[in-house]
Amino acid sequence: MMSPIELTLAVLLLLLTPGPTNSLVLLAGAERGLIGAMRLIPAELLGYLLTVVPLALVGGSVLQGHNGLRAGVTVAAAVWVAVLAVRLWRVPVVETGHTSVGARSLFVTTALNPKALIFGLVLLPSPDRLPANLVLFAGLVVLVAALWAGLGAVLRGGGVRQPQALFVLRRLAAVWLGAISIVLAVRSVGA
Repeated sequence: MMSPIELTLAVLLLLLTPGPTNSLVLLAGAERGLIGAMRLIPAELLGYLLTVVPLALVGGSVLQGHNGLRAGVTVAAAVWVAVLAVRLWRVPVVETGHTSVGARSLFVTTALNPKALIFGLVLLPSPDRLPANLVLFAGLVVLVAALWAGLGAVLRGGGVRQPQALFVLRRLAAVWLGAISIVLAVRSVGA
């Protein structure tokens, strides 16, 4: 069993790793500014909790011996991230007021985020510390989301408000999400 400090570091490092959720929060910060992106954090937190809590409570026993179920979740995540990549790629440059990241897409992306499997099955389960682990996890999710949103807001302040710059950032996010989708699809074969 990990100590609270070890758990904090493990969760923090995994949350900080660039992935589909962080990419969307960064883009939201660039499109909406810090305050606008912060309004999306409850959707991210709910998405994580929707997956993490059931997995932490009973996931290990349910998934044990059911590799097909784990692969199915990974495939669903790969498909969803690919859909997001296509949507971001298709946002036209001329829509200056258009925001490509909404609460629903952030919620679904986070609920399907493969990191949630690691949190729910490996890092957070503990018979005597689960409530405290979940509170710690929720606080760290909010902190890391604020950091990614802040980074996006800094990019916004650096000229990303310009339609062409936002277009390029969306395209870069789309390419990154496409790469993540491919990695997830390949992993699902070996899951």
